[in-house]
Amino acid sequence: MIEQLKGRPLLTWLDFEASDIRSLLELSQTVKAQGRRGEVHQRFAGKTLAMLFEKRSTRTRCAFETAFGEEGGHPVFLSGQDIQLGAKESLEDTARVLGRMFSAIQFRGFKHSTVETLARYSGVPVYNGLTDDYHPTQALADIMTLEECFGPSAGKKLCFVGDGRNNVARSLLVICSKLGVNFTVITPAQLVPDRALVEKCAPLSVASGAKIRVTDSIEEVQGADAIYTDVWISMGEEDKKEERVRLLRPYQVNQELMNKTGRKDTVFLHCLPAVKGEEVTAEVIDGPQSRAWDEAENRKHTIKAIMLATLGC
Repeated sequence: MIEQLKGRPLLTWLDFEASDIRSLLELSQTVKAQGRRGEVHQRFAGKTLAMLFEKRSTRTRCAFETAFGEEGGHPVFLSGQDIQLGAKESLEDTARVLGRMFSAIQFRGFKHSTVETLARYSGVPVYNGLTDDYHPTQALADIMTLEECFGPSAGKKLCFVGDGRNNVARSLLVICSKLGVNFTVITPAQLVPDRALVEKCAPLSVASGAKIRVTDSIEEVQGADAIYTDVWISMGEEDKKEERVRLLRPYQVNQELMNKTGRKDTVFLHCLPAVKGEEVTAEVIDGPQSRAWDEAENRKHTIKAIMLATLGC
């Protein structure tokens, strides 16, 4: 158990020390190894998890549900059609009620302020399964996967190629700044990360030794350990598809771009789902350099580690 994390919410990695993140990565490897050995534990026996979803999900829902359930806990899926999530009842009141009935709450939806309110009023650990601003559980699985490929992540070079404003890019910016990972966002000038977040991460990167860069040049993938991308059109932005495709077509991750790293051991990462033929070609994501499926599996192990630590199990 990571005692100092008991009772803590996970809304963004900005709220965690680098040492806490490292402890969670170590615990993630432990629970993954336990699963591979066929060990059965019941560390969540008698506990319940409310899973609130405004947005559809495959990996986030399955990771939380299986991680909690196989440890003897009872996860309950609740969509916006199932409960009064800000309708007919204030979000604050919903949080108070859920906090009285559940051991923890997971939220996946649109406004980051929603998960903040749930954490403020529920009195139990709240986990951000994705908001428009951040996707912290994904970023932890990404770093775990990077370390499985190359060892300790400090000093490694990770390049995100695509929409630099999206929640995955923002979460990677934070966690890399904390852990000393050299992180380059390669994106059109119109889609650069939020300046306020970049400025907030600047002193974190100085402290950790991380080199953080934002550029529009795909040549910056030179020497990268890993190339990462995400869909060009996020949920809720479907009306912007034509513009995004026009801006991001030159940033497609294809074999030519992978070759620009100058390394044969560069790996490809993607949070999924992927639109093959848009942000990445089938040749890359289905090819030998892809670690997208390991990354997807690691969502489960990192989420289990987060819940074990914050629930004090």
